[in-house]
Formats: sequence, C-alpha cells, structure tokens
Amino acid sequence: MPRPLRWFARVVTVLLALALVLAGVLVYTVRRSFPQVDGSLRLPGLTGSVEIYRDKSGIPHIYASSAADLFMAQGFVHAQDRFYEMDFRRHMTAGRLSELYGASTLDTDKALRTMGWRRVAEQELPLLAEDTRAFLDAYAKGVNAWLSANPNASDRSLEYSVLKIQNGAYHPEPWSPADSLAWLKAMAWDLRSNMEDEIDRALIAEKLPRERVEQLYPGYPFERHSPIVTTGAVERDRFDQTAEPRLRLGTGAVFEAAARTLDAVPSTMGTEDREGVGSNSWVVSGAHTKSGKPLLANDPHLSPQLPSVWYQAGLHCKEVTAQCPYDVTGFTFSGVPGVVIGHNARIAWGFTNLGPDVADLFLEKVDGETYLYKGERRRLETREEQIKVAGGSPVTIRVRSTVHGPLINEVMPDAKPGGEANAVALQWTALTPGHTADAIFALNRAGDWAQFRSAAALFEVPAQNLVYADTSGKIGYQAPGRIPIRLKGDGRWPVPGWTGEYDWRPDPIPFEQLPSVEDPSEGFVVTANNAVIDPARYEPLLTADWAYGYRSERIRDLLKAAVEKGGVDAATMSAIQRDTRNGFAGTLVPALARVDLAGPARQARQLLASWDGTQGLDSAPAAYFNAVWRQVLMLTFDDELPAAAGPAGGDRWYEVVRRLLQTPDDPFWDDVTTAGITERRDDVLRQAMASAYQELADRFGPDVSAWRWGDLHRLDLVNGSLGTSGIAPVEALFNRGPIPVPGGKDAVNATGWNAQRGYGVTAVPSMRMIVDLADLDRSQWINLTGASGHAFHDNYWDQAETWARGGLLPMRSSPGAVRGAAVHTLKLTP
Repeated sequence: MPRPLRWFARVVTVLLALALVLAGVLVYTVRRSFPQVDGSLRLPGLTGSVEIYRDKSGIPHIYASSAADLFMAQGFVHAQDRFYEMDFRRHMTAGRLSELYGASTLDTDKALRTMGWRRVAEQELPLLAEDTRAFLDAYAKGVNAWLSANPNASDRSLEYSVLKIQNGAYHPEPWSPADSLAWLKAMAWDLRSNMEDEIDRALIAEKLPRERVEQLYPGYPFERHSPIVTTGAVERDRFDQTAEPRLRLGTGAVFEAAARTLDAVPSTMGTEDREGVGSNSWVVSGAHTKSGKPLLANDPHLSPQLPSVWYQAGLHCKEVTAQCPYDVTGFTFSGVPGVVIGHNARIAWGFTNLGPDVADLFLEKVDGETYLYKGERRRLETREEQIKVAGGSPVTIRVRSTVHGPLINEVMPDAKPGGEANAVALQWTALTPGHTADAIFALNRAGDWAQFRSAAALFEVPAQNLVYADTSGKIGYQAPGRIPIRLKGDGRWPVPGWTGEYDWRPDPIPFEQLPSVEDPSEGFVVTANNAVIDPARYEPLLTADWAYGYRSERIRDLLKAAVEKGGVDAATMSAIQRDTRNGFAGTLVPALARVDLAGPARQARQLLASWDGTQGLDSAPAAYFNAVWRQVLMLTFDDELPAAAGPAGGDRWYEVVRRLLQTPDDPFWDDVTTAGITERRDDVLRQAMASAYQELADRFGPDVSAWRWGDLHRLDLVNGSLGTSGIAPVEALFNRGPIPVPGGKDAVNATGWNAQRGYGVTAVPSMRMIVDLADLDRSQWINLTGASGHAFHDNYWDQAETWARGGLLPMRSSPGAVRGAAVHTLKLTP
C-alpha cells in the first residue's frame, strides 16, 4: 500500500477506535442508570416484602401488605424510572431552576417565587388528613431510599451526567412531602381556565372598541351544542337533577407587564398552547352497551412532553382490608403518591378540565409601600426571596401583595405600568391551602357513588369534570372544586381592586350546590370542556369562557349512532377517540365554494368538494383545508390584533368566523394596512385559498393529489428540560420524532396546532384510557411516550407509535393477569 494510503488508513483506524471507545463510554454511562427490575433489593423502612411486576412496556404493578409499604414502594419505583423529571419539577415549582441551569431561568424563578407555590404547599401539609401525611412521608422515604443507593450522577440518569458538565457541584437533596404537594399547584396552574383571556381582552381593548372585542369572545352556542348537565337546578341549597329553575334575572401598558410575568411561568404539565388545553371523557351506561355494563373513556389534552407527564402503574394491597384498602390501576404523576385517573376493583373515574373562572386580575393603585383599598391606604404585605444561581451570585427579589394577591407585574424588570392603575394583583384559588391531596387517596379507595362524591368534595384545585362508573352499573358526573363567588362582575375582564366591589365572597360555591348527575335518562354523560350547565338554569357563575362544544357534540352524535346500530362496545369507544372529523369544515367549505376563483387554486378547492371532513395522515383535502383555515385567520385578524392575542385556531375561532361569514362587510374582513382599499369577506376567502395553494405547492409540488396532511402535521417529542437547551448534540440525546399524526385542533382526536406558528403539533391526547366495567382486565390504555424517563431505555418512547396510530395496550389489573404478563419481577425486602 502506498505510504499516503497507509497513513490515511491508520488515521481512519484511530478515529474509528476512538468513536467505538466514546460510543462504549456513552452506552456504559446510559445503561448504568437503568433501574434494576429483577431479583431482590433491600429497602430499609419497609415492614414487609413488596413485589413489583413489570410487563414488556415497563409498566409496574406493586403488591404490598400495608398501605405505608405500598406508597413507599411507589416512591422508589417512580424514582427508578423518573427521578430527574421529579427533581426538575420540584425545582421549577419552588422557583429554583436557576440552581440547576444558571441565570437563563431567572425570570421563571422570579415569577414562581412571586406566586409562592412552594410556600402554599408547605402551608397545606399540616391541614391534610393524618393518613395522607403518612402516605406522603412513606412515598418520600421510598424516593430517598433510591437516592441514597445512587449517590453518583451516572447512577441516577444521563441528564445528571450532562448537567455535571455545567454544574458539577449539584447534588439532589432528599425528597419531601412538600415537593409532592407543590406539583399539584403546577397541575392547577396549567388548568387555570381563563386568565390569559382576561389579559388578551384588555390588550385588544387598547386597539379596538369594546364591542369589537366582544365579537372575538362569543357566547356558548347552547342552541346547537348541549352542555354536560341538561337538567336540574339548585333547590334548598342543593343541586337537584330533577329540579326546574325559578325565573330570575341574568348576571351580567399594565397588562403587557402582567402578560410577560405569566409567560415567564413554564408549562408544567405541558400546556404551552393554552387553546389546546382540554380533554375528552364520557361514560355510557349498561343500557346502551353490548355487555350490559358501563364503559368509561378518558383522554386529557396537554402539550406533548418527553417523558410523558403521566406514569402508568398499579397499586395493590395483597389483601384488601380497612387498614390496606387500595387495589387501584391507572395514571399517576411521578412525584405524587396514588393514582390520579383510573379504576379500582369497583369504580372507575376520569377527568376533563371543568375550566371554572378561579383566577382574577385586580388593577391596583400602589403608592410606595401602600395601596388604595375601599378609600384608605393599606400597607403592602412584603417578603424577600433569595434565588441561588448556578455559576453566579444569588439574586434577591421583593414580593409585594395586596389583599387580592401578589403583584405579578413587579417581577419583570422592563415592566412599565401606566394609566389610572399602576399594578396588577393575581387572586387565584390555588394560592389558598386546600385538600386536593386528600382527594387522591379518597378516590383511590372509594367503592360506590356516595364515597366517590365524598372524595370529589375534597378535590379543590384544579376543578375538574369527574365522570364515574361502577361495577353495579351506575354512572354519574360531578363538578367539584373551589369556585369563587364574586360580589360583582363575571371575571371576564380585569377589574378595579381599590373599590372592593369586585371582591370574592369569603366562601366559595358550596360543594352540594355544584352540578351533579346520577344515572341520567340519556344513558350517557359526555364532557369535553363544553359548558357544564346553561346559566339560565343555574347560578352563581361558573365561568363565561368554555370550549364551544364541537368535540362534545361530535362524541354525542357518534354515541347516538352506535346505540341505534346495536350498542356500544370498547371498539366503539376507541373509534370515537380516534375520530378526526373537523367540526368547522361543514361551515367553511360551502362558503369557500361560493367564491369566484381563478388560477391553480381552483384545482385545490376541488379537493374539498367531496371531502367528508376527516383529517387522516394521507388526506390531501385536510392538508389544503387547514392551510386555507390558517390563511383565513391571519388575513382576517393579524392586521388588528396584538401578536400575543392572535388567533391560534381553536373552536372559539370557529364561532367567531361562523358569525363573520354571515356579515360580508364586517370591519374585521378589511385589512387596515391597505390604504384606500376596503376588503370584504369574499376577498379574504379568495386570497386565503390562493395563498394556501401557493404555500403547499412550494412545499410539496403543484400536484394537489400528492399533498398529505401527515406531511404537515407532525409531532416532535421534546424533553422538558435538556431537550430545549439549544445545544444540538444534547438535544439529540433526549428528543425523539417527528411522528406524523392524524386529527387536528378540536377534532375528537385533538392533535392541536397553532395557526400563528404552523402545523406542528402543540397539544395532544396525553394518554387514552377505556375502562370496561364488565371485565376490568379487558380495559385498555396508552401513554404518549413510555414508562421510562431514561433516554435510550427500551421503554423511553416505545408507546409513541402505537399512540400515534390510535392503538391501545391491555390495562391489566387482576393478580392473575398482571403476573401472566410480567416479564420482570423485583422483590423489595425490609
């Protein structure tokens, strides 16, 4: 071999050897943190042995002889699979991210310290039931036992090995019960209802008169879309589903700073796209099912996260007794003991966001260290918060509060309030200590409708629609939550705080007055963030800002059709969860067809002529329709609305545009940037079709039949911390995808996207579950990603492709079924 070639061959050999060594080091480092799932481990603090069975998806079922051992083992298992996620979350909820990542997260920490989630969690702990506190302690012991056994960064997870490069001094502190409770505040924040709508209304009102702002927030279409509860009223201080309502009268520069503060708070459960936050759940009685027993379905909609916000698990007492009453399978939050959504041996339950208005923005008049309230000056409550910063000096902020809550505009250095008011205070129910942690354990052990409702009464924040079914055949619905009663106003706009006239009453709506339905005559209950009940038959106000019922009405229609064809089974429920029909296509497509159109866009419009509205991966009509819809929104509204309030494209905008289509000369159709020209409805629709054609032709070519919705609508699974580091090699370690997905915003299969950003998926059914009360082992479930939080583990994202297809996995719960499916068995001993 010539000398130059020999030299080149040696260089290549050395480089390959180095690559193999580095790959080996990476594999060793990655695999070193994978948990032990077979054999035996000693867990000091247990009182008896615990068995943990994992199936091929890595889903654990834990069997213990006492409740304390059960929740201690759950803490250990959560830490095995998800400790970095748990550690990241507790730093976020405590406003301590800068301890991990340095000054880049200071704004987030300032906002969270101002609201004081961790302080409220610490105040909440002594108010909880004795057994709840004991279970939180046991859970923390399990986490800390794992932490003690894994003292080195590489033992814990790959993230810690990467973090050590930047922050070598960091070592996780022991877990505490308050860490678990603080995560419940994060859950409440992400499901906080209409706070952004309040700010958006105020921002838009800076540019448009109030009547035009109101056009953008139309009322719920009760005449077309049913609420959840269609009968009943409050009678004798209780909600009675058979009662009829009595005749009554109806009820009727600072914001930018507040908006920046709220934007600084990260999505904790993955809800970056607020208009994508929602959920579906429904329950069908045995009268309408093929088995004669109820079926219950649930799929909460959140922004995608890797690992998923959910963790599947079974928690089983070896012998169910009064001392150890748990035999529950479902979806958990890593960092929190118990099961949040699922079933036990007798009942099943699901959640969707009720969305009551539980947060108000109060405009305040602050002067120095005082503020005006009811004609007198009061001193602001103040406290100092020190934020430690990795690689830098600590930062101290001063938090000031009025009677209504913390001044949220003060945590941003560039806030420049003006006008009559010069500050904004946030009042939010989650900033009052409560009993939601008690509710989780009470739900897990409930055995009938009465016990379920007693548990629901403790579920204060976030307020959720709870659907119910049991093995005896009963179904039901309950609205829980701490929901304020206002002295005046409807919570839709920021209000003066200095007068006191818009204050909340001392006590919220009593639980017994909240809407509830037991065995409804229709034989099913559907909740999809639609209105709970018509305000014509119910007061006080729950909220004026619901989802608009497109998903719920579609689910109702599909259920009725299935009943007429012979009954509902689990396959029916799954097919409904996968339904991709666009609820606005039947309104917009005819309007597009009536517009005179020339050029190549006519061929694209022809795609819509026979389209059934479904949004499958291979659908060319869905690709074109959604591109047109995006253009309609931007052409109609972006010229007049602030960027922060631009239309994302959810069902509120369906209602807005539906009404505008009936008024061709409405001012919103006109582009105010085109001087001397007044655009009308058909001008905008024509331009939208042409622009959509050009966009897709540029991306995929002029053959309209070759366009595919799945080529536009893709899901990136992004790790919630290091996956957004901005360092490409680090992001490549933890992120996965993209995955083409069907569906769309406010389809039942609600894979949301934001029209202001493009077609990428911003919100998803974060899990799906179907519980069969005829045979609980025939229940099914799926998670968005997988059980493991360890990058490169087989169960890191192994459920994602099945999830994307709309598939489900067996949701086993009986001892025989669990052991039969087990591929790993770990025994924990004292």
